[in-house]
Amino acid sequence: MDALDGGSRAAAALGEGADDGADHGGTGGPEGTYLFDLARAARPARRTPPRRKDVVVPPRIQWMLDSMTMSSAFVRNGRMDVIAHNALARAVHALMFDSDTTDKHGRANIARYVFLDPGARHFSVDWDHAAVATAALLRAEAGREPHDRALRELVGELSTLSSEFRTEWAAHEVRIRHDGIKRLRHPEAGDLELTYHSLDLPLSNRAVHDLTIYTAEPGTTSEDRLRLLASWAATQSQGSTEPTRQTH
Repeated sequence: MDALDGGSRAAAALGEGADDGADHGGTGGPEGTYLFDLARAARPARRTPPRRKDVVVPPRIQWMLDSMTMSSAFVRNGRMDVIAHNALARAVHALMFDSDTTDKHGRANIARYVFLDPGARHFSVDWDHAAVATAALLRAEAGREPHDRALRELVGELSTLSSEFRTEWAAHEVRIRHDGIKRLRHPEAGDLELTYHSLDLPLSNRAVHDLTIYTAEPGTTSEDRLRLLASWAATQSQGSTEPTRQTH
């Protein structure tokens, strides 16, 4: 069975009359958007959609990320690839960037790290919540881009290698939080409690991109530890040697 299949009956229930400007009759939020995307995807295609190309991150986006010296900031696409980040994001999420789950170009993928790297369970204190959210984000992307071959391959890989992913994918969860608290166990800085906020970042008319920012509450131990990581990240950008990577 196709890993992205299963939405056709829900889509048909919305009928052929849906269009990009329609009012969804009170079905709002992520659930309404997801069902609407399924309805649009269920219509007969006039032509085969082209394979979606990765969007090049404009220099101005990297400048913006680099200006956030006390916040961990990164940009991801709908497939959960981290396509741009600042130095502090590299330091905070060093275990993900150094993970064997990165692709052949060294690019980190949040979903692969969460579900396929055993160390992710230790790094993320609330791993169960992270797993639910990650699967929900991928399912939402599947509703938007059901013909994305790379997304199909990713979902197939995760379904084959992770029973936890299969469980979360089957739950059909599409509710997504865009802000909250992340508790992390950093191998160098220790425990971190960070607030996060995710924002839509328009880089392309077609593809979805997201800017996620992590920061610490002023006056807390987490802020002190984040400041130390920021200092270390600054020395890294000047060519210093990276601390020993934690083994899993």
